[in-house]
Amino acid sequence: MSSIPLDNKDMEILRILSRNSRITYVDIAKRLGLSDVAVIKRIRRLEQLGVIRKYTIRIDVKKLGYGVISITGIDVDPEYLFNIVNELKDKEYVRYLAITSGDHALMTVILAKDSSELSKLHQEISFMRGVKRVCPAIVLDVVKELTLI
Repeated sequence: MSSIPLDNKDMEILRILSRNSRITYVDIAKRLGLSDVAVIKRIRRLEQLGVIRKYTIRIDVKKLGYGVISITGIDVDPEYLFNIVNELKDKEYVRYLAITSGDHALMTVILAKDSSELSKLHQEISFMRGVKRVCPAIVLDVVKELTLI
C-alpha cells in the first residue's frame, strides 16, 4: 500500500485536528497562515482520500465507572484464531482488538468496573475454545495517549 503524498501544511492540519476535532477552520487557518477556504479544501481532500476517516471524542472511562483497564495478550491455537477474533470483537468489554505478530497472537484492551469483574472477563476469555493463555497487564497510569500524528 503506497502512502498518500502530504505536505507540511496537511500534516499540521492532522496534528491540530487530532488534538481538537472541533476547532474552527478559521482558527486552523490563523495558525497555519492560510485562508479558511484553503483549510476547508485541504480537509475535504484529506477526507476524500481516506486519510481522515472520522471525527471522535476522547472519554475519561474512569468517570464512567471503569476502574480497571487491562492490556491483554491472548495466545491461541492458529486454527482457532479467526473464530476467537469473531467472538471477541462482539464483546462490549473488548475496546480494542488486534491480530499481532509479537509475543501474543491477539492484543486487546479490556475495560472493567473493578478487579473482580476483570478477573471474570479474563476467565471467560480463557475458556474460549482455542485459547491457550491469557496474559493481562493492568494499566496503572496513562502517561501518553494514542495519537498517530
